[in-house]
Amino acid sequence: MFHRILVPTDGSDITKKATDTAIALAKSVNARVYTLSVKEPFPYSAISEMQPTPPQEFFDAQERIASTRVKAVRDDCVALGVPCEAHTLEALHPWEAIIDHARRQECDLIVMASHGRRGVSALLLGSETQKVLTHSKVPVLVVR
Repeated sequence: MFHRILVPTDGSDITKKATDTAIALAKSVNARVYTLSVKEPFPYSAISEMQPTPPQEFFDAQERIASTRVKAVRDDCVALGVPCEAHTLEALHPWEAIIDHARRQECDLIVMASHGRRGVSALLLGSETQKVLTHSKVPVLVVR
């Protein structure tokens, strides 16, 4: 069965359903949960003086947000006695970071929400979940 379950989180309500499902599944099969929040890279522009937020302030805010998201999953795991490792990564394409993280952590299942989208690009390019489904060699459980 499953031993290492990756559940990415973006902090949305639909993602909460996916994390709850992943944790319940992990508890039922005595698996470990790996949670991941992907941080956005700094939006550098050609005219750096025009940046509304200094890079370090941006990085710090992204880390605070991502850490809060994975801490919530870790806290839910602890409450149910499920072992959990929490990670944050910066990546331009979250779906690639999710697949790569699953490979590096030797996860045998990825649990994702059906549509935890990110901005306008998600509307144009499709959800991160769809991209993970298309490219992952690891099985993906999609939660609606």
